[in-house]
Amino acid sequence: MAEKFDAIVVGAGVSGLAAGYTMAKAGLNVVTIERGQYPGSKNVMGGVLYRHMMDEIIPDFWKEAPLERPIIEQRFWFMGRESAVQTGYKGMEWATPPYNNFTVFRGKFDQWLAKKYVEAGGLLINETVVEDCIVENGKVVGVRTDRPDGDLYADVVILADGVNSILARNLGFHQEWKPNQVALAVMEELKMPAEKIEERFNLNKGMGTTIEIFGDGTLGMVGTAFIYTNKEHISIGCGTLLSQLREKRIKPYELLEYVKQHPIVKPLIDGAEPCEYYAHLIPEGGYDSIPKLYGDGVMVAGDAAQFVNGIHREGSNLGMTSGRFAAETVIFAKKYGEYDERALSRYHDMLYDSYVIKDLKKYRNASHTMEANPDFFNHYIPASNMAMSEMFIVDGKSKYDRQKTAIERITEGRSKIGLVRDIFKVWRAMT
Repeated sequence: MAEKFDAIVVGAGVSGLAAGYTMAKAGLNVVTIERGQYPGSKNVMGGVLYRHMMDEIIPDFWKEAPLERPIIEQRFWFMGRESAVQTGYKGMEWATPPYNNFTVFRGKFDQWLAKKYVEAGGLLINETVVEDCIVENGKVVGVRTDRPDGDLYADVVILADGVNSILARNLGFHQEWKPNQVALAVMEELKMPAEKIEERFNLNKGMGTTIEIFGDGTLGMVGTAFIYTNKEHISIGCGTLLSQLREKRIKPYELLEYVKQHPIVKPLIDGAEPCEYYAHLIPEGGYDSIPKLYGDGVMVAGDAAQFVNGIHREGSNLGMTSGRFAAETVIFAKKYGEYDERALSRYHDMLYDSYVIKDLKKYRNASHTMEANPDFFNHYIPASNMAMSEMFIVDGKSKYDRQKTAIERITEGRSKIGLVRDIFKVWRAMT
């Protein structure tokens, strides 16, 4: 019989590596299986990593990890076709250690985290596909890979294999995801000198910013466009529900090109050199799409568990925390030698007591509300832009008359009761 491990982790993204590192550090015999050429080779994200969640796994990681820029400003643009209402927050307290969050390149960061995992004693197997879980008497006891004699066995298997977790689906933990439960994100890396980035984005040396774009950046579809600053690159991209891309018959690269050519965006990236392009599916189902999270000998973490908060564009932090919780559950279970569903229910309890489930539950209706009410993106955002333009024009017309015109633009074709009702829908979805 093949060697038996304490735990097998499927997927070497931040969720899987967080789980593997935590267990290896505790002295468990762990193997992590990655289908890519190396950890990070198949991962893409908007480029933001939150310090606190990673610090809980590797204290002071930011002193040595391959990070790009600390983020000192988070901007929000509500964009029309030729304008943008802008808001945000800039905090210089974020410019000093230990910082709040950073832009990162996942290819570099995941390789660094994988190295820490191996140094802690974990075994990493790359370029290997896990085809299915091995189930005996209703309990997951290992995995079947595409390698000759590639069956591996363990007390527990942690599935951290991304949004398209065929393994969890094969176990009956969830059905195939619907198009409105998944977003397609596309992103391009644009090379630009550090000094030019700091000049254009009004940044001190080494500091970074993020810009989240709502409205015209996704042609009124539910989702966001974004711009993140790296050391010598700009990450620019957009993501929207797969269902709406299909409905409107828009190709992802066409949407990204539209963002790049927008008159508000174009001056920021003018002269930058395109060097990489990514496309990636992101779970967007939220709280109501969370699958079964544990069973006899198995747990599901990260994107595979729909742990993405699309409203705050948070995914890596939820993935790291869920991976750590899964690992701590295995460590606890090993003390008693019990790995059945009852023993692993500790994972469920930890998640539901944490920000992970609480935040997903808070915004459980947000994506559906936006999709069911297209006026939020297609009318109110461009109308707000026109209203702001109206109020800032000075041509002899009284401010009273301009205010009246601005209100008419926002309520155009809608009753005041309808406006209040729409505001209430957004309020309920966000609170």
